[in-house]
Amino acid sequence: MSGQLELYKCEKCLAVVEVLQGGGTLSCCDAPMVFLKAGATDAAKEKHVPVVEKTAKGIKVKVGAVAHPMEEKHWIQWVELVGGTCCCTRFLKPGDAPEAEFTCDCCCRGPVTARAYCNLHGHWETAG
Repeated sequence: MSGQLELYKCEKCLAVVEVLQGGGTLSCCDAPMVFLKAGATDAAKEKHVPVVEKTAKGIKVKVGAVAHPMEEKHWIQWVELVGGTCCCTRFLKPGDAPEAEFTCDCCCRGPVTARAYCNLHGHWETAG
């Protein structure tokens, strides 16, 4: 996905920006934004790497082989499925299950990439 769907974070206000296509230097709060590389933080992989599961309706993405916490101070903010010609995102909040089911035909066909964003440990992804 080089050059497409890259994530950048402002270290001051913690805003996260997804670049759909292109490049350049992004800035926020009068400072350059930091590129977020998937799985770059030191954290438990078994609780952060998305797990892709085919279902009768489409594709379910669970965050972690061991369910990720969904607490006020530590949760998965969003889960995203990229496939075919689509990118679908589900936003989560504390108390929700750390998972999302996608039923859209355009992103559930062929090879997919599942991505998740933890408010403390950043961006994680897996091909499924």
